[in-house]
Amino acid sequence: MSERQALSAVLITRDCAPTLAETLTSLAFCDEIVVVDSGSSDDTCAIAERAGARVIHQDWLGFGPQKQFAVDQAKNEWVLCIDGDEVVTPALQAEIQRELAAPTHRAFEFPRCNRFLGRYLRHGEGYPDLSLRLFDRRHARWSDDLVHEKVTALGDVGRLKGDLLHHSEEGLESYLAKQNRYTTLAAEALVTEGFEPSATKLWLSPIFRFIKFYIVRRGFLDGGAGLVHIGIGCFNSFIKYAKVIEIRATARDSRKP
Repeated sequence: MSERQALSAVLITRDCAPTLAETLTSLAFCDEIVVVDSGSSDDTCAIAERAGARVIHQDWLGFGPQKQFAVDQAKNEWVLCIDGDEVVTPALQAEIQRELAAPTHRAFEFPRCNRFLGRYLRHGEGYPDLSLRLFDRRHARWSDDLVHEKVTALGDVGRLKGDLLHHSEEGLESYLAKQNRYTTLAAEALVTEGFEPSATKLWLSPIFRFIKFYIVRRGFLDGGAGLVHIGIGCFNSFIKYAKVIEIRATARDSRKP
């Protein structure tokens, strides 16, 4: 087998000390680890430095721009973008190393397995949750979206079978707080695009989401955790559009004499 392409693992972090060590251990096969931190108040940076990562501070730019900034700091053209609460499984590591020995594509996606309420979700919206995270940065880049960012790649995207484990063990309170922030950012982006949801869109969106993920994609097989997960997801669909209506109403009121 020929020598594989050099690989940089790239992470953006903020206060992820409880999960970061396991993440970094799973990235030991990479040629370098770049951690871009946006102002952690816990031991995140110290943990990263002890693991041999190159730590760079960058004030928060939004998800897409922050991740692209991190990619730009890498020394190698091939990058693996991972969050501070994710773990590369041995199976995924082996596939990555094999592909980089003779790349068949310029970008690869793979399934992400989410742990929620103490259980790995294997159906519905929680799996396979395909994520494009491995790519040649000369042929792909992160979008400029402040939330729901994605990698845009030139050409066909390959698919690996190994799982990326999402090991977030946050409680429901912090999970809901995060979803509240995400729906606000998503609503603001929709307003910027000039989108105005109808009343029909407001109530049909969560219904379609429930049917697609809980019934068609069998989220019900994930038990109580699967039901709670889709319930929050459906509420997010509703509240995102409700926030668009609120933002537009506030803007109209501010223009009144």
